[in-house]
Amino acid sequence: MTRPPTALTIAGSDSGGGAGLQADLKTFLACRVHGMCAVTAVTVQNSQGVSGVHEVPPKVVADQIASVANDIGVDAAKTGMLASAAIIDAIVDVLGKVEVGPLVVDPVCASQHGDPLLSPDAVGALTSRLFPLAEVVTPNLGEVRVLTGMVVDDLPGMREAARRLHDLGPRWVLVKGGHLTGDTAVDVLYDGAEFQELAEPRRPTPHTHGTGDTLAAATAAALARGESLVDAVRRGKAFVTASIDDSFALGSGLGPVGQFWRVRD
Repeated sequence: MTRPPTALTIAGSDSGGGAGLQADLKTFLACRVHGMCAVTAVTVQNSQGVSGVHEVPPKVVADQIASVANDIGVDAAKTGMLASAAIIDAIVDVLGKVEVGPLVVDPVCASQHGDPLLSPDAVGALTSRLFPLAEVVTPNLGEVRVLTGMVVDDLPGMREAARRLHDLGPRWVLVKGGHLTGDTAVDVLYDGAEFQELAEPRRPTPHTHGTGDTLAAATAAALARGESLVDAVRRGKAFVTASIDDSFALGSGLGPVGQFWRVRD
């Protein structure tokens, strides 16, 4: 049997299993891609929020990436929680030495509960060093504010944010509009020349933990399978929408989206 497509998540661990690399690996499997991971941080986390963060030494993060890239091969990769400038620098340095295929950068700055997951001094390293390596960056509107200083509350603002983020070097930008109000959730995809809008009816559930990770991971999985960026993003949007439909309560706080819909009997 030939090996399946492979995808690597470079992200933090969510001990509650709803987001982070756990969500990524579940998504990779559901998308029929072999998932690998480079752990950047261990969070103490449950459905109520994050109560602790413990970073992995930057060299260990880089060594994990090199180990799987040099042996197994990486058809696509995605980043999630990166925690610090030192970890970002180590990732960028090792990506200059190995091949990992197209890179999806989900610029995780905080948990869904608002707990910080990226140190303030790491934002510059993220935008100046990692963004230029990205096939696509996938910020939500809270992350747009951290990255650009813009407070976005409408579709024209999303387009302007996409322009500003594209100027930082990624090939594509996907600004996610899930935090806006209204009956429709609209994301804006931009390649520096044209805008595309991806819209889905908003789902009436509070259980959306892991949506950003799942969208980015499903997009990376599609890229690993050789799809174009536009098709990969559309597939990622469809996958996370179905996962929101399959979300469930867990613990006493926010429940996660469910990737089970794709693998259920």
